[in-house]
Amino acid sequence: MLKIGKIFLATCISVGSVGLGDQVNGASNESSTTTSTTVASSSTQVGDSTSSSSSTTSTVVPVPTAAQTAAQYPNRALRFPPYTRLNPPQLPNKSGTGRRIIYKNNLQWVWVVDAQNNVVRVMPVSGRRGVPTPGEYKVNSQSLRSYSLDFAGVWFNNMTRFALGPEGGNIGFHAIPTKNGKPLQTEDELGSFQGSGCLR
Repeated sequence: MLKIGKIFLATCISVGSVGLGDQVNGASNESSTTTSTTVASSSTQVGDSTSSSSSTTSTVVPVPTAAQTAAQYPNRALRFPPYTRLNPPQLPNKSGTGRRIIYKNNLQWVWVVDAQNNVVRVMPVSGRRGVPTPGEYKVNSQSLRSYSLDFAGVWFNNMTRFALGPEGGNIGFHAIPTKNGKPLQTEDELGSFQGSGCLR
């Protein structure tokens, strides 16, 4: 079983002392602002009469805020661009140092980082919007198999607890839960808000 020492949530959550496996370029959980950019370049070659210049402008397009997007698509995490396992988001800036796990709630992605600050694994997860609150957490217990106190017949493997939820229940990382032996979601659905607090 893998051991984890601490977890840091940021609108980012990171877990340090890895065992499990804030700002991401172009994505933010805060209000978005748009800008118009003009790029001009010119080159002149002395001795030749070669000269060229070009200019590019972009149009300002209104971008909905994270709150507007969340209201319109309540089960979707923010993805700009659409991330996949083959094209994962980059490790958030200012996410700490040393062994840790970083969880970005608005993207629903996790990064596992080793002691040399190398990303060793990146994966989509499913949790609950805004839970747990941003901060740094430490692992408090682990179980190979556990069950839900809130939902009868729901079981999950490899539970690593690190926080308490708004209603006082444990929050942790675990495998996709099952009910009566059937998975409650598919791996393809990871990356969407589907949990009641834990990260699967």
